[in-house]
Amino acid sequence: MKAVLKVGAAGALAALGLVATAAQAQSYPNKPIRLIVPFAAGGTTDIVGRAVSDALGRELGQPVVVENRGGGGGAIGADALAKSAPDGYTLGIATVSTMATNPATNAKNPYDPIKDFAPITNLVNVPNVLTVNPKVPAKNLKEFVALLKSNPGKYSYASAGKGSISHLDGELFKYITKTDMVHIPYRGSGPALNDTLAGQVNAQFDNLPSSMPFIQSDKLRALAVAAPKRVEGLPNVPTFAEEGMKDMNNMAWYGLVAPAGTPAAIVTKVHDAAIKALQDPNVKKRLHDAGAYPDGNTQQQYAAQIKRELELRKKIATDQNITLE
Repeated sequence: MKAVLKVGAAGALAALGLVATAAQAQSYPNKPIRLIVPFAAGGTTDIVGRAVSDALGRELGQPVVVENRGGGGGAIGADALAKSAPDGYTLGIATVSTMATNPATNAKNPYDPIKDFAPITNLVNVPNVLTVNPKVPAKNLKEFVALLKSNPGKYSYASAGKGSISHLDGELFKYITKTDMVHIPYRGSGPALNDTLAGQVNAQFDNLPSSMPFIQSDKLRALAVAAPKRVEGLPNVPTFAEEGMKDMNNMAWYGLVAPAGTPAAIVTKVHDAAIKALQDPNVKKRLHDAGAYPDGNTQQQYAAQIKRELELRKKIATDQNITLE
């Protein structure tokens, strides 16, 4: 009898918990929501976060406030999100850097990309691009590779930080082409762009949206893009695959995640609001103009996408012996 009573009490507590969770989800949100962007202002992660945040806030009925937490190739901001209360009031932008390249190359990465987050949806897919300052005497990718081979260690490339996708792409590029460039890490692609534009760094591996306006205004020279086909608006820029570098031809993505343990009903509510936000004409235009392609997949599809990307980046890091240690 005592055992039955104990089970009954446990069942009652579980039922009360479900009721409390349902009530919490129904009233959510009743205050502003923080959106952690794990890179500095001005980069692609920031562009995507700000493009979506206003419309997401309108759909949820509360402001979504962007908070830039750059550093560590996105690891600092991602770790802050992982350690936030799982109540739906702290969300974050997840990237290939935070969910795959950083964990794949850094054994001391402070969070688990699979266990510490609740995937919501992939917001956009984005081509990557290799650009050089116009003063670099190379008009195309072949000329740039030849220039690097004849001047080992003379030229530098900027990345969004150690462990970021741009860092891993830079090291993979050096391995494939058997060239040597000096890596200059920044706290995001925005600061990296500033120094590349100023000529303090010669080249940059970046996501297209943050570099696109400077390519179109001839302040940067694009040598190749990572995309399934040539990008609209840059018809003369070949893909890495066209140049014989298929391992460099992977697009980046930017998704929405919450801390692990966030109630499923809240995650679903945010997911549905995000899908509607991506359909907003102003959001679609901002993303299209920046060279980003809206996605909006399911929670399950996004979780699988993160796992695939992590395994891919682990394989590249192992095969090319790329590590931050």
